[in-house]
Amino acid sequence: MISISGPDHEVTQADIDRLIEDCKRVALPSDRKIIHVIPQEFIIDGQDGVYDPLGMAGVRMEANVHIITGLVSAAQNIYKCVQRAGLEVSDMVLEPLASSYAVLDEEEKEVGIALIDVGGGTTDLAIFEERTIRHTAVIGIAGKKVTDDIRKGLGIMNDQAERLKKDHGYAFMPAVMNNDPISLPGIGGRAPVEIDRRLLAQIIQPRMEEIFEIAALEIKRSGYSKHLAGGAVLTGGGALVKGTAELAREVLGMPVKIGIPTGFSGGLVREIENPAYSTAVGLVYYGLKYRTHDTPAKTMASGSKKERSLRGFAGKMREWFDQL
Repeated sequence: MISISGPDHEVTQADIDRLIEDCKRVALPSDRKIIHVIPQEFIIDGQDGVYDPLGMAGVRMEANVHIITGLVSAAQNIYKCVQRAGLEVSDMVLEPLASSYAVLDEEEKEVGIALIDVGGGTTDLAIFEERTIRHTAVIGIAGKKVTDDIRKGLGIMNDQAERLKKDHGYAFMPAVMNNDPISLPGIGGRAPVEIDRRLLAQIIQPRMEEIFEIAALEIKRSGYSKHLAGGAVLTGGGALVKGTAELAREVLGMPVKIGIPTGFSGGLVREIENPAYSTAVGLVYYGLKYRTHDTPAKTMASGSKKERSLRGFAGKMREWFDQL
């Protein structure tokens, strides 16, 4: 809670920023840091349900906020990875929040929707309602566990298991229409190995079911399970496994669709229209939305630090694509 400054007691952006900063003064363990402070609603002189207080008049402003924290060591490791790639970190963003900018529209966020990002190491959940993020969770089971199950279950190498999952895997047994065997080259000069497609699906489905069951529990725990008129959107590389949407629809008991990055145009549109790139595309959107607009023109002059950084980034992007 803060007092609204100014002679006419009109809420300014400075007041909102001051209130958000005040919310950061919470006791946290020494190994955690605040990543986001997301306002749920503002209260002006006891009037609640205010989502955009800018320009309103009052004496006292309060806020209910959603605070997202992360491990300091994990954040430091991400920073080091980016810096060692020759880039500078501008900001850190929670993965499902970034993905939401690429795959969700404002109408979906308003009516209520659950975003489930099935990545490699973690499955990230974010629940939106009234255009605001209401609940977040990180599940420590994702695509890598599915690959490990295939590797151990079939006794094959990790890269073979990953390729099988991507090219021939099914997350939902009834979706397997063709049971022709899949041939894999043998290891160390041995004879090729034939893999049964239904057996592969029998390995994949239980782990994917586990992911969605935990997601369903998190949705129920959030208290918003009855507010999700938009159902759920699946994104991330794990959503590319065939039959994933059908399985999620059955486990979650709600409408499910695959979220693909949209709303852009240019040279690489076809290449990045893929759930695996949702977070990366969302980070670009986030950077464009929240970059500082009041930067003096001289900072963009030729040879400025910002321009050199942009040129360096563009150069590295060219190098990466040349190597593909």
